[in-house]
Amino acid sequence: MTSVPLEFESCGSWFVVFRAPAAEHLPNGRGNSPVFTPCAELPGAWQVRFDPKWGGPGTVEFAALASWPERSEPGIKFYSGTATYTKTFDRPPVRKEATAGRFFLNLGRVREVAEVRLNGKSCGIVWAPPFRVEVTDALKPGENQIEIDVVNFWPNRIIGDANLPPERRLTRTNILELKTDTALMPSGLLGSVQLEVMQTL
Repeated sequence: MTSVPLEFESCGSWFVVFRAPAAEHLPNGRGNSPVFTPCAELPGAWQVRFDPKWGGPGTVEFAALASWPERSEPGIKFYSGTATYTKTFDRPPVRKEATAGRFFLNLGRVREVAEVRLNGKSCGIVWAPPFRVEVTDALKPGENQIEIDVVNFWPNRIIGDANLPPERRLTRTNILELKTDTALMPSGLLGSVQLEVMQTL
């Protein structure tokens, strides 16, 4: 029998490929999953830019991360599309024994898709848990600038448009199930956002 320990995140999957007979690889009983250790959280305010073409208010400050429908501004509450989160932070000191590891940014919860850029360099797109990207090559000592594009689904904008006269609506649809009293979908970067070190196994 061949036993392979694996960890599956929500919505996750793996390919397992056996390239040699099991007899050539005797079991050693060790785990083979990477270990991610938080080394800094990115708390506090974020600047968030919403596209005015889709009813957004431009750039606003979020004192703390929250779902867009929880905001009072109609341009955020009913927003659908891409919003960009920005923040500057200092790279934290890391224990000497962890310097051989690689750095990752864990976004916590995202609704629905996000792309991370650190100091102008794209670090990848995430669409399923864990919402984690590697930032080793982009992270630098001292101050760092992070940008996170977050894209949600369309129902919130359609529901918001149902409250508006036809000439002010931004969408047209034949989806009749989305009405003024339909519950809005959680959207945006929900966090918490943490910098992590992946230890070498």
